[in-house]
Parts: sequence; C-alpha cells; structure tokens
Amino acid sequence: MRDLKNTLTSSKNTKNTQTRKGKSFGYQVLGFGAGGGIPRAPYDIDFLVIGGGASGATSSAAGHSEAGGGGGAGGFRTATETSVALDTTITVTVGDGGASVGASNTTGNPGNISKFVASGLTTIESAGGGRGGQSNVGGGNGGSGGGGGAGPSGSPKGLGNTPSTSPSQGRDGGTGQNGAQGGGGGGAGGVGGTGGPGGTPSGNGGGAGLANSITGSSVTRAGGGGAGYPGPGGTGGSGGGGIGGGNGTAGQPGTANTGSGGGGCNVSGGAGGGGKGVVILSFPKAQFSGTTTGSPTVTESGDNTILQFNASGTYVS
Repeated sequence: MRDLKNTLTSSKNTKNTQTRKGKSFGYQVLGFGAGGGIPRAPYDIDFLVIGGGASGATSSAAGHSEAGGGGGAGGFRTATETSVALDTTITVTVGDGGASVGASNTTGNPGNISKFVASGLTTIESAGGGRGGQSNVGGGNGGSGGGGGAGPSGSPKGLGNTPSTSPSQGRDGGTGQNGAQGGGGGGAGGVGGTGGPGGTPSGNGGGAGLANSITGSSVTRAGGGGAGYPGPGGTGGSGGGGIGGGNGTAGQPGTANTGSGGGGCNVSGGAGGGGKGVVILSFPKAQFSGTTTGSPTVTESGDNTILQFNASGTYVS
C-alpha cells in the first residue's frame, strides 16, 4: 500500500509504509493460497482500524437553546505488519457506536474500541469516540473528542487522541457556547466546530474525517457529529458524521462502519447514535489463505486481497 497517512511505527516488526520498498522473501513451501500454484511465504499485511463513533447529546428541554454537543469519531489508525508468519490467527474486534439517547438533558454515549490482536504482532487498538456533552457538561475524551454542550456557562470540548498515539488517532471536539450552540464532535481529520452565540448561523459542525486508500480507492471515514441548535443543526463532518438536530428535528446517526459520530439535538426527541467502527486488511492476493470467521467482505484491488470486517472475526494468514 502506498498512501497510508497514519501509520503506527512503534514496533520493531512494524514500519512506515511510506518508506517501504519492494522486497522478496525466501520462499517456504508451506502450502498454496487462493492465488493458486504460487508457494506461500510470510507476507506483509496493511491494516486500517477505526473505533466506534460516539452519540450526540440532548438539550435540557424541547426547543430550548441549551443544545447538545455532537459525538466524536472513533480513533483512526493504520499500520503495516511485516513478514507475518503463515498460520498466524489475527483476531479482529470491531467496536460498536455509542447508543442514541432520547431523554432530555442527557449526555451521549461513548463509542467502543476496535483492535486487532495476534501472537507475535503488535496489538493495534483504536479508541471509541468521546460522547457529546449536554447543558453545562463538557464533551467526552476519546479517539476524537465529543463537542461540549451549550448552557448558562457553556462547556469545554472533549479531547481527541485519548489515549495518546503517534501519529494522532483523532482530533478535539468543539467548545459549547453560553446559552446557544453546542460544539461539534471531533473527526479524524479536523476539530469540531465551536458553538456560536444565539441568533447566528450555525457554525458548530462536526470535524472532518480522513481519507484513506487501503481498499484501492480513496474513501473518507470517521467524521464528527454536528451539534444541535434551535435553528439549523450543525453539519456532519465529511466521512459519515451525523447532522445535528435543529428546528424541531432530532440529531442523525453517524454512518455505520465509518466510526463517525452522531449529531446532537436541541429537542428531547433524540440525538443520533454513533456509527460502528471497521477493520480492513490488505495483502498480496497470491498469499490469501481463505480462512476467515465473521464474514468479512472479500474484494480485490490490483494484486491485493482486501478483507473488510464490519463485525468482529478472525483471519488466519
């Protein structure tokens, strides 16, 4: 893979794909993959791991100006594991998004962790998104932070990249404004919008997601949720963030399997739930073992096989 932008580099067995050169391995004739007739050998696997997005928050009363903040996107991390031995079982966990909330004056729910684990490989774990904050309650910390709720005093943003990774797995949410707009949830590629004062155009959108081409074409994922407002709600961040509720409408959910945050709202009808996360693997198709659980989507792009896990499962290399 040529363009992974957020690649883990902490393991001696893991290296930055931007500097990776072509290589050849000493072949071990240990079996034959789905490619047919080519001896299989240890091979490199590229990963994209996105945690579940968080849900937005609701306001203190129907039609009230104390609008809820948007939910933060799940953490967004990429990595390459080099020379993965044959018959290594890779266990994939795909984190659920935070459940939607309907009762008034309720904070959102955080997203859940996505990760892959295998013996001899570095465990890559992407945090769930930080929940949206309600009246005078700050946004939660997470992969990307949740937006703060509006209220008499406003409320602080949730912090992204929590726990800290290098490169960063996400961005901060937006700060809630005193008595007006909540803050937008943070996205993998941009911070959430800060809530503006009452009567102003809504500027409290969710933070932008991040583009990645592990599937063979560029796809943006992990956008933050927009905040609620008595007028138009905040826009959802690119990559699947839910639109914030406004003018009597509920917040919208983050798009499933993008790890995007849900929209907050200014009515008791509900805030949007967070989008479920995703884990994607890419490797030479000649080396594909064909042994999986969890029913991942299997596609090909050029010389690579792509496994997209929309739910938890395993792959045996």
